[in-house]
Amino acid sequence: MPRHHANNKMAVPDQVDILLYGLGAKRSAETNITTSIGSFYAFILSRNKNVRLTVVARSNYDAVKTSGLRITSENHGEHKLTPYKVVKTPAEAGSTFDYVVCAHKAIDQASVPKQLIPAVEEKKTTIVIIQNGVGNEEPFREAFPGATILSCVTWVGANQPQPGIIKHAKSEDMQIGLFQNPSLEESLEKERLDIFATLLTNGNTVFQVVPDIQIRRWEKVVWNAAWNSLTTLTMLDTHNWLNSSPEATPITRRLMHEVIDVANKCNVPLEYSLADRLISKILGMHTIGSSMQVDAKNGRPMEVEIILGYPVKKGRELGVSIPTLETIYTILTGMNQRFLGLASL
Repeated sequence: MPRHHANNKMAVPDQVDILLYGLGAKRSAETNITTSIGSFYAFILSRNKNVRLTVVARSNYDAVKTSGLRITSENHGEHKLTPYKVVKTPAEAGSTFDYVVCAHKAIDQASVPKQLIPAVEEKKTTIVIIQNGVGNEEPFREAFPGATILSCVTWVGANQPQPGIIKHAKSEDMQIGLFQNPSLEESLEKERLDIFATLLTNGNTVFQVVPDIQIRRWEKVVWNAAWNSLTTLTMLDTHNWLNSSPEATPITRRLMHEVIDVANKCNVPLEYSLADRLISKILGMHTIGSSMQVDAKNGRPMEVEIILGYPVKKGRELGVSIPTLETIYTILTGMNQRFLGLASL
């Protein structure tokens, strides 16, 4: 499999302390499977001998504390990872870190920085965000104005069929870039990016350092805004949705175009041709549902705000016409009220 790394390896300090926040959500009652992006990157980072890895675990805490993480990967083989520490909260770790990697589900993004305060020393800590959505970085910048933030878009097929057991298919790619901090020297931020990129390189994973990560974030949110929401509202897989009526594909395209319009108003250059490419891509794949659909089936809170809410907010602020996006966002928000326990049946 082709691997694309940073152009040059950076000299890495003798010891790099990393906190990984988010090893995987609760399991699906229907499939007994949870996505596990955090656990996958815990494995990748742990392949560096100079990394001292602390993980924050919740539903899989007991299993990981007792037996570590076991991963079976079509790309990397079978491995066992024993973290330096397994904790239930960042405060429990009792120290600050060089890198805090956030791979949690972006349900209540604004609440997470408060939990991370004991683990962050702004002069030294770099925050790495590996999540779906757009606008992810803003709560972290507000809470930690002096910190470096790295923003990542990942395409990894990793699941956790039982606590602490990770199954990884072939899907493996990530784009990474700076969410630039005007208060810090560019050379310092680049050095922190290069060190993290070297850790990924040593972990033998596929990634690219990109000059404008927001382009990649908005491209993926065009994908997620369409497929996550439409499969969830219809409870159909992508192919059955597109074949459900003559109007299905035009509505999908219109939804994507509206998100692209908002991106352009946010000075993120995307073209309408992206929608056609994404529709063609989905038709060339096996039929799939979505993580949001799985959450809805199991009555779990969905990533509505970070995928749809932020584009709606920016669209309204910037005067973009987004009737399709607003309608879908409003309906999914209503569903999510129930899953968040804010609405009664």
